[in-house]
Amino acid sequence: MTKPGDRRVDTDSMIRVDQAGEYGATRIYQGQLAVLGDRHPFSRAIHHMAEQEERHRAFFDRVIVERGVRPTALQPFWNVAGFALGAVTAAIGPRAAMACTAAVETEIDKHYAEQLRELGDSDPELSDAIARFQAEELEHRDHAIAAGAETTFGYPVLSGLIRLGCKVAIAAAKRI
Repeated sequence: MTKPGDRRVDTDSMIRVDQAGEYGATRIYQGQLAVLGDRHPFSRAIHHMAEQEERHRAFFDRVIVERGVRPTALQPFWNVAGFALGAVTAAIGPRAAMACTAAVETEIDKHYAEQLRELGDSDPELSDAIARFQAEELEHRDHAIAAGAETTFGYPVLSGLIRLGCKVAIAAAKRI
C-alpha cells in the first residue's frame, strides 16, 4: 500500500478496482441472460463474454489473496447494481443490452490503458494480465457495436449514463 505523496504505483488499488469491475461485469451479463434467456440470438455471445469476464475475475480473486490486498467493501452493491444494470438494459431490448456492453467496455478500455501506462514495467504479471484482458474487453465492445448497440434509441444518453456510472464505480472501488 502506498502512502500519501508516494510516487510508487499503487497496485493494491489497481487490483481491488479491477477485481470489483470484473465481478460487476459478470453480474451485468447474468442480468442480461436472466432477461434474454438462452434462446435469444445474442445469448451465445453474451455467454462467451461472461465466461471471459469470469476468467478475469478469477485471476484478480487469486491475486487479491496472494498479495494480501483488501477487497472492496462495496461488493454487495456491485452484486445488485451489476445484475440490475444488465437486466434493465436487456428489458429495454437486446440492442440496449449491447449498448450497455459497449459503454462499459469503452470505459474499461480507457481504465486498463491508464493502468498499463502507470505500471510501465514495474509489475510484469499484472501488466500482462491487464493487457490480455483489455484485448478481450475490446472484442466485447466491438461485438456489441456490430450487434447494433449504437442504433439503440437514446444511445448517446444511455451510453453516457453508463459510462459515468463506470467512472464513479472505479473511483469508489479504489478507496472503499
